[in-house]
Amino acid sequence: LKSIKEPVQVDVFLKGNYPSGFKKLSTSTEDLLQEFREIAGSNFQVSFISPEETMPGSNVSYSDSLLSMGMPFINLTSQVEQGQQQQVLFPVAFVHIADKVVPVIIFEKKGFANPDFKDGNRITSAELSGAEALLEYRFADAISKGMQADLPVVGYSIGNGEPGPGLYATYDLVENVLRPNYQLFTFNLNAQAFIPKEFKLFIIVKPTLPFSESARLKLDQFVMNGGKVLLFIDRLNAEMDSLQIKNEVIAYDRGLELNDLMFKYGVRLNADLVMDLQCDVLPFDVNGKGQFDLLPWNYFPVLASKSNHAINKNIGFISGRFVNSLDTVEAEGIKKTILLSSSANARRIATPALISGNENVAAAEDAKFTTPNIPVAVLLEGKFTSLFANRSTQAMRDSIAAYGGQFLPKGLTENKIIVVADGDIALNAVVKGNEPIPMGMNPYTYGTQREFPFANREFVQSCLDYLINENDLSEAKGKDYVVRLLDNRKVTDQKTFWQFVNILVPVVIVLLFAFIFQWVRKRKYSK
Repeated sequence: LKSIKEPVQVDVFLKGNYPSGFKKLSTSTEDLLQEFREIAGSNFQVSFISPEETMPGSNVSYSDSLLSMGMPFINLTSQVEQGQQQQVLFPVAFVHIADKVVPVIIFEKKGFANPDFKDGNRITSAELSGAEALLEYRFADAISKGMQADLPVVGYSIGNGEPGPGLYATYDLVENVLRPNYQLFTFNLNAQAFIPKEFKLFIIVKPTLPFSESARLKLDQFVMNGGKVLLFIDRLNAEMDSLQIKNEVIAYDRGLELNDLMFKYGVRLNADLVMDLQCDVLPFDVNGKGQFDLLPWNYFPVLASKSNHAINKNIGFISGRFVNSLDTVEAEGIKKTILLSSSANARRIATPALISGNENVAAAEDAKFTTPNIPVAVLLEGKFTSLFANRSTQAMRDSIAAYGGQFLPKGLTENKIIVVADGDIALNAVVKGNEPIPMGMNPYTYGTQREFPFANREFVQSCLDYLINENDLSEAKGKDYVVRLLDNRKVTDQKTFWQFVNILVPVVIVLLFAFIFQWVRKRKYSK
């Protein structure tokens, strides 16, 4: 904020007669931005605008403009004296710096307070408090991005069977996460001599073909030179396409040849599948006559974040598809932080395994789901040691030297790697008409009353921000918040008692005070 040299204008669209929760969020936003202004000075200006207002010089309302821009909105139903009131609320803001406009999503419906997926559309106090805790980070991040002269360069791996940036499955990742915030370049490990140092991050999403020793060496030396890596890896071959065609699929190891590299860095990707009672749903033929119903599918676990790190702080549930488990292993100088894990009622199944749609004919045997908190994603931090430290050949060293490089047996600086044991977390599905939907969303419930707002996109964005955010805003995101929720059972059982106490006791206290006052006064002046 102190480095702001040119005018910054923040327009917030949280102005209106809203229910108490959003009114408090609006007040907190105003207080925070006022603090920002006191630090930044007169170059920092703030405006609160009602979406119902008309844009200057036109007859178009701000709400129409926000809708056309695809900004998130919330339909609110609140009780007023005249009855029920319908409102459309836009919990968004825009930061204007020079010719850049950076949107800020103040509130997003996550549903993390509803693990049973009941009342999925009901906004909870926990979600509002979470949004309030993230206000500082979201506005600071937007200002930071608006002030960047050049976008960070990100490399996207192709050549090992990864879905490319031009496919429907990567539309949300590429168009809504990577391209708006980074300079994106595709890179083929098998065709290029080395990964350029200009890449702030190298991302690998769901490879399906083995990595050669040469490709592993390039990736290894990129890490040793301080390059950060984000991996979404499916070790097993288990796809929905095969299940839909044959109603069964055999999950088997893809043989990606990344196990030794990951093991050296401090993590082991297991050749198993995670099954969880807390899971997403799929349509199944319940009677064999074409009558489909949405039933839980234990191979699609709904993963929880423990809010133990800035990356997963205040993030809701993450949707997984045929997820592998992972374990951390001993690696000197490497700190490991589990970012995602299963629920308390999960299990692992070894592979090769036969997955059949007929498994949902009977309910899952709960007694088998006894393994809690199976790790699925991990953050590795520290100075990494090269996989080839003690086995580099002269040919390897010569190939690196030919392009002006030098083989490094150990990392030069502290570095970060994130490994996620599910490639589908960063991909999106497609509905009728080849319409890509947000990553993590279930295509069978999308647009229906059973739609659940998974936070896959937010998790991926959070990983990217933590790995390559130049201003290191993780502390602002890592704040804790505590929600003091009422005990619903006690509220029901003791409602009448506490109503009686709150209505009668104040009256009794006033009458008692009046009696004592009159008694003292009478005793004092009667003499």
